[in-house]
Amino acid sequence: MAPDHAKEKLPRVALIASERMVYEYSTLLPHLLKGLAEETIPVGLVCPPKRDCDSVVTTAAEIIGHPIFNIPLMGPVNTWLLTERLIRFKPTVLHCLCESQAQITRRLAHRLDIPYVLTVNSLQKRWSSLAISQTYCTKIIVPTPTVAENVNRMQSRFADRIEQINVGAVPMDTVTCFSEPSKTATLMTAHRFDHVDEYENLFSVIRHLLLDGYEFMMVVVGIGRDDSSLWRLLTALGLLHIVTLVPGGMPWRSLLAAGDIFIRPRPRYDFDPQLLEAMSAGAAVAACKGGVDDLIIEDQTAAVFNPDDETSILRTLRRLLDRRELTRQMAETAQNYVRHNHSMSKMISSMIQVYRTAHG
Repeated sequence: MAPDHAKEKLPRVALIASERMVYEYSTLLPHLLKGLAEETIPVGLVCPPKRDCDSVVTTAAEIIGHPIFNIPLMGPVNTWLLTERLIRFKPTVLHCLCESQAQITRRLAHRLDIPYVLTVNSLQKRWSSLAISQTYCTKIIVPTPTVAENVNRMQSRFADRIEQINVGAVPMDTVTCFSEPSKTATLMTAHRFDHVDEYENLFSVIRHLLLDGYEFMMVVVGIGRDDSSLWRLLTALGLLHIVTLVPGGMPWRSLLAAGDIFIRPRPRYDFDPQLLEAMSAGAAVAACKGGVDDLIIEDQTAAVFNPDDETSILRTLRRLLDRRELTRQMAETAQNYVRHNHSMSKMISSMIQVYRTAHG
């Protein structure tokens, strides 16, 4: 009989994330960390040392702040400090959770001489900035078939390392969409408003709905760098009285619980965790196709419109507001789709298997 010390050793995992990734996946990360902790897998989370990042994680992970000095020319010092912290943590596997951290993860894997896993969430036109180590990168995780196809096309030599793992979610027990018939409808959107002109069509339609006599409120979450332009646009259209602007960092689940219709007004070329959470909460979705749109199945999980055609957007939102029972049924269908295809426990078990394989 093999002695106890010969049993399989558990991997020690260091997750490496950007500030944006921690914010956008603020609902997912605590579940992932808790799931790994329940399997007694030690986890370190490398992320910017900010209060917002600390608020979305639990005691299940050791927080490793990076960069410590967020000023120019301190890159080498920050990398050295991070390397020292990781040496003390003693990871056996690194997991880069987003492409923006791919370069430093690759560098750390070389310095520490350990394998790493890379998650690719977006469609890439050029891969020159996403150098992947032939020696140390053991797996490339993608969230959807669309992203998998893109990675396979752009990085065909790594085709055998690509694995699709659906992003996990925890669907609510109830459907939030029009759960109170007498309540004023609430429309929501959550995007990076760095180019406000891309959203003029949506807000023009919102104004048109008001002029047609529709009663609703609108919540806009996650304002980007161009928030002053957004304010000017809303002022010009006379929408400030019905639009609430919510800064990033607010509890996303709590906001969704009060919403009826979630709108994705433009294609996103990376996986949209907020869209997944809206479906998970039981909100009806109005969205456009394009980019990473695997979650959007017309008239099943979402009502689809042409983002460049105001008439198309208007017709879609009118239909959702006028036919509340059908809208609620579509929201329930989307929630069930998430329940059957985006199991949190399955995602965690798949991740653990990837870590065990990389750990060897």
